[in-house]
This record gives sequence, C-alpha cells and structure tokens, in this order.
Amino acid sequence: MSGDEQIDENTESWPTQYWHALNDGRIQCDVCPRECKMNEGQRGLCFVRGRLHDQVVLTTYGRSSGFCVDPIEKKPLNHFLPGTPTLSFGTAGCNLACKFCQNWDISKSREIDTLADGAKPEQVAAVAQKLGCRSVAFTYNDPVIFMEYAIDIAQACKEIGIATVAVTAGYISSEPRAEFFRHMDAANVDLKAFTEDFYWNITKSHLKDVLETLIFLRDEASTWFELTNLVIPGENDSEGEFDEMSAWVVEHLGPEVPLHFSAFHPDYRMMDKPNTPHETLNLARRTALKNGVRHAYVGNVSDRGRGSTYCHNCSALLIGRDRYTLSFWGLNDVGACRQCGTPCAGVFDSAPGGWGAKRLPVRMRDFTAEAVV
Repeated sequence: MSGDEQIDENTESWPTQYWHALNDGRIQCDVCPRECKMNEGQRGLCFVRGRLHDQVVLTTYGRSSGFCVDPIEKKPLNHFLPGTPTLSFGTAGCNLACKFCQNWDISKSREIDTLADGAKPEQVAAVAQKLGCRSVAFTYNDPVIFMEYAIDIAQACKEIGIATVAVTAGYISSEPRAEFFRHMDAANVDLKAFTEDFYWNITKSHLKDVLETLIFLRDEASTWFELTNLVIPGENDSEGEFDEMSAWVVEHLGPEVPLHFSAFHPDYRMMDKPNTPHETLNLARRTALKNGVRHAYVGNVSDRGRGSTYCHNCSALLIGRDRYTLSFWGLNDVGACRQCGTPCAGVFDSAPGGWGAKRLPVRMRDFTAEAVV
C-alpha cells in the first residue's frame, strides 16, 4: 500500500536504509508492515518516506511541526522520571490511518508547510539541556516514520545525558524495530484495542504486529515502556475486551508494565461517538487490577485516586497525581516504597521533578548556536 502523492525531484531528502528493489521495478519500504511498494516519485502511505532517485528517502529530516516543553506525565509516562519536563515534537504524516486520530492536523498532514520549525539533532539536544529538560519526546505523530532523524537526536542527547522517549503505535518491522528501540530510553506504546477487527477496520493495520513489538520490548530491549489504550464508546470498551487485553499483558509482558486507559473525545472522522464515560475507564482499570496489572491508570480525566501510583505490596501511596501535577512522593532514594521497602518498577531520580502541568511552546529559531553553547 502506498500513497497517491508525488515527491518533487527538488524536495530536500535524507537517505534511508530499510528498503529493497523488487523484480517489477518498484522499490519496497521495509520500515513497517505496510511494505509500501513505490514507483519513482511516489510517496508511501506515511507521506514522509518515498522513492526519489531510485532509493527510499525521508523528506522531513531536520524539520518539525512544532516544539513544546511538556510534563513527562502527558506522554503518558507515570514511571519514568516523574515530574520532569520533556522537550516534545513531531513532524508530519503517519503510517496508520486511524479514524479517531486526536492529532490529525499533524499526523494526517499532507502539507510540508506544516513543518514550520526544525533543527539539527545537536541543536535539539542542546535546547533541551538549556531548558532544563530531562528528556526529548518524539510524539504528536509516530516517530517510526522519521526514525533516522529520531535516532540521530537520541545519539546527540545521549552524549549530554538527556534521555529520549518514543510515543508510538508500535507498528514497525523487526529489523528497524531493533535499531529504533536500541536508542530509546522509554516508550509509551498505544495498544489501540485487542481485536483484529478494530485494528483493520479503524486503523488499517494489524494487531499481531503491535503485539510482536511489545514482546520484543519485553525480551530484547532495555527500553522502559508503558501502554495506553484509548477507550472509544461502542468500539473497544467492553468488559470482555478489557479482560482479554489485561490478562494478555500480565501473561506475556508481566504485571509491572503500567497500563493507561484514556478517555476518547470526538475528533477527525469519528465525530459521531460520545466522550468516554468516566465509569467505563474505572471499569477498565478495575478489570486490569483484577487480572494482576500492578499499575493501572485512568487518563484524560481528573481523578487523583485512579491517576496515582500505589505500592503493590502494602498499598501505600507512592506518587500522588492530579492529572499532570505531582502532589505526593512516597519513594525512597532507590525507587522503593518508604513504608515497606518494596521496589516500584520504573526509572526514578532520587527526588521528583517539579515541572508540574506547565506547557511551554518553543521556537527553535529563537535559539542560535551561540545561545545554546
């Protein structure tokens, strides 16, 4: 499957690695399971990868739809450097076709003009450091489609002690998957549903490929990861699906992988669905806890009790949260419960960050090379 758009031969582009030539004269992109097969000048479905001068190139390297400092909890990551700020950005395009996309103005963009800001990898890392960010997050659209740019930024960040975070649907093929996650310190993987019917009919992708990514993260990567399930009324909100999904998570990934159930709001091509009732999120969380998930959360709503972290051994409050703001810290210097000493799974500093719920838009052009030295 490939897109209808054509690449102008004068388009700025970056060479890529994961592709091969076919016997019929086309070239196949091997980054994700779509395996787009392209003639000269044709773009893949993701829009940002395409065939130019007989190779697959990336057309968004070094450019972004915008930068912003967010709380890490917004990704959402509740067990990775809580309370700290992360420099967040995306590009354009996506390799899924979700009817409910809540970042559709970015991920569905077919306009290079969307990419109004940008920076070299070293500048992204330096600006993150200057702004006091503990990490850089590749988000808003899926970073697997601009993996070369994301990896180069991750390498620049690592040199100065900045972590990198991928917010992704996990729809990536095996060889690029290993290369991509080798450079990511943390990830939130969007497990959109737990039926093949949903994945194919609503996103035009396949569940099995996402599950393979999750098994890979468990078995072969050092990346800390958490899961998010956007709960859509009438589509993936049955108690049976919550039960099957959370049971699979515990059996195949382990009980310590945090699972976030987030509220849907009408958007893009799914305006006919209502907002997710709070009680449905509560049902999902209860079901996950019943099945042995140690850390299950509700998201996109204000719920201090169900958005906070508790010790799975003694039930003491470990991290109090009101959406993106921390209200309590009950971990010791090594990330264990102060009350009973049981370790809490995650990546923690000796003390929480104090960023809170602030959102700080960033214009890269305001940071010259001299300003970030």
